[in-house]
Amino acid sequence: MTLTAFLAVAFLHLMAAVSPGPAVLMSARTGVTEGMRTGFFLALGIGIGGVIWAMAALFGLNLVFQAAPALLWALKIIGGLYLIHMAWGMWKNADQPLDMGGEDRLPRSAGSAFRLGLITQLANPKPAVLFSAIFVGTVPPGTSVWVYAALLVMVFLNETIWNTVVARIFSYRRSKAAYISLKTIIDRSFGGLLALLGVKIIAT
Repeated sequence: MTLTAFLAVAFLHLMAAVSPGPAVLMSARTGVTEGMRTGFFLALGIGIGGVIWAMAALFGLNLVFQAAPALLWALKIIGGLYLIHMAWGMWKNADQPLDMGGEDRLPRSAGSAFRLGLITQLANPKPAVLFSAIFVGTVPPGTSVWVYAALLVMVFLNETIWNTVVARIFSYRRSKAAYISLKTIIDRSFGGLLALLGVKIIAT
């Protein structure tokens, strides 16, 4: 695998990571409601989830999906329903006031934030298909193990750094102040968008 091909894969994946989706949406909401530190652990979970999907693509999961399309269909339904479930929770609790007392207190543990990020990423099976499409033309047979490792590190860094940046942007005091004043509208907007993403995953 040439350096040019590797950089092309890195760029394509970064564009996919940056595009709005469940992971980015969850990073934004976590940053504004729970702060940068919680958002960072959430981003770590998202990064590991991205690595899992990339490994699945590298080891031929897309071939399994092609041979057994019902498996992909089942994963889409399960993942989509999970996102819709989270969206309903946001919508239902949108009108409850947010207690911002004790800003240094973490609303959830690092492990809980990590699990949320991991599950949010794994709830969307489309990255496996995306990775397969990217890797099939750029990762030739017989590629060295260290190249595979570098690809997985690249995926982890892209996902983790970008979602950490998103959480950081939304963790600023001005962002929190705007969120507090518009909590009901913002939470229902987040919930609605997350539900739409869940429906899109199921339907496509």
